[in-house]
Amino acid sequence: MRILITGVTGFVGTWLARSLLEENGDAVVWGMARWDSDRSAVGSLPGLRLVSGDLTDGPSLLRVLQESRPDVVYHLAAASTVASSWSTPARILEVNVVGQANLFEAIRALELSPVVVVPCSAEAYGRVDPSRCPLTEEEPFRPVSPYAVSKAAQDLMAYQLHASRGLPVIRMRPFNHTGPGRPDRFVASSFARQLAEMEAGLRPPELHVGNLDAIRDFTDVRDVVRAYRLAAERCTPGGAYNVCSGRPVAVREILEILVSLSTVEPHVMVDPERMRPADIPELWGSAERLHRATGWAPSIPLERTLGDLLEGWRRRLAREAP
Repeated sequence: MRILITGVTGFVGTWLARSLLEENGDAVVWGMARWDSDRSAVGSLPGLRLVSGDLTDGPSLLRVLQESRPDVVYHLAAASTVASSWSTPARILEVNVVGQANLFEAIRALELSPVVVVPCSAEAYGRVDPSRCPLTEEEPFRPVSPYAVSKAAQDLMAYQLHASRGLPVIRMRPFNHTGPGRPDRFVASSFARQLAEMEAGLRPPELHVGNLDAIRDFTDVRDVVRAYRLAAERCTPGGAYNVCSGRPVAVREILEILVSLSTVEPHVMVDPERMRPADIPELWGSAERLHRATGWAPSIPLERTLGDLLEGWRRRLAREAP
């Protein structure tokens, strides 16, 4: 089995590479990373074959695919944050939409036919009436951010290439996910880093937050990569599959759990800079289709996920201390 992970140096890519190398000894795993990416998290993974490539550079994609000639592609490379997409909408579309088109064109040019797992996003569902939750894959898209528009386009493009070209593409629609190593531009990790810095005496006990009333569906990244692996093996090409816990959780509850695991009592301050121009009050889903196809179900409790996330920030700050 020959496997290619695009975006291997990212949060999910790193966890997926580790999982594949530890649990699939017969696989040959390539990881594509941009030339300027930080490779420290994956550079020491035994057996990983790192190759340089960029979604916006077609010739580099051809070189990567010629070398790896994969049976399975996990297409994880993407611009991945809602918040930054408001200030850089053109860049988001270039990387996520044009970049994915470049990847598929390179696959077609080399006459390859790998199973391609494309993590799209539940953000594409957008602003829905809470009475429609838990959301299923039949829900129409109503994206409210440039990021969500780009992920909806990725989803539709993947289906189009399956329908018109016969490429075995599987569309995943992950809801919120977190865990150790999550960058602090994401909400739970932002809270965890701030708390770890307070514990270390690196900042005053003031925790900056955005909208605490938003309700989301959080899954541990380790469960998410297991879902992707099972999808490549068992899901129907062309299909779309939610990846979620089915548990609605207010962001306020995420904060409360993290504070309960911390040794500090912060003063919570709402930061207007952390508010989005358009937000989704409630977004949580059903993974029943994925469960029927693969047997997948989340196995890691939210409390453990958040505890591991906080501990990860403690260890990182300790390593970086002078």
